[in-house]
Amino acid sequence: MRRAPGACHRAILAFGPLRFKAAIGRNGLAAIKREGDGKTPIAAMALLHGFSDGRKRGRFPHAALKVVAAGEHDGWCDAPGSPCYNRPVRLPFAASHERLLRDDGIYDLVIVMDWNITSRARNRGSAVFFHLARPDFSPTAGCVAIAPAAMRVLLPHLKPGMRLKVIA
Repeated sequence: MRRAPGACHRAILAFGPLRFKAAIGRNGLAAIKREGDGKTPIAAMALLHGFSDGRKRGRFPHAALKVVAAGEHDGWCDAPGSPCYNRPVRLPFAASHERLLRDDGIYDLVIVMDWNITSRARNRGSAVFFHLARPDFSPTAGCVAIAPAAMRVLLPHLKPGMRLKVIA
C-alpha cells in the first residue's frame, strides 16, 4: 500500500495486478507512530486474525484467517497506561477503549494487523486495523480502510502471517 496523489489520507492498495482505493490516517503516514497521532505506520504488518459485526452475519466470504463475531461486550483498549493496552477487552471497561460494534459499518469486517501487538510498547499506537472504508473514503485514525466490495475480493486470499506493507 502506498499514498495516492492528493490528500494525505488517500492511498492505493496493490494485491498482485489488482489496485484498490484506500483511506489511511487523517495525518498521512509515519515512520514513528505515536498513540493518537492520526497517522498510519510505515511498516510491514502481519495479518493476525479478524472480527466481524455479529449482527450482520454472511456479508463476507469465507476467510483463511480466523474471523470471530464481535458482540456488544467487545472492545479494544487504547489507554497506554493500562495493562490491556492494544488488546481486546470485555465491556464495560474502565480505561479508554473502542467499541468493536459500530453503527457506521466500518468495523463490519476488521483484520487485526500486528502493529504494536507482538512487541507491545506504550504510546506506539493501538487498534491499527485493516477495515472497511466509509463511502467517501474519509480518513481513518491510523488504520488502512478499503471498500466493502474490495474486501470481498481480497478476503478469501488473506492468510495468517501475510503482510500488509505500507510504504512511503
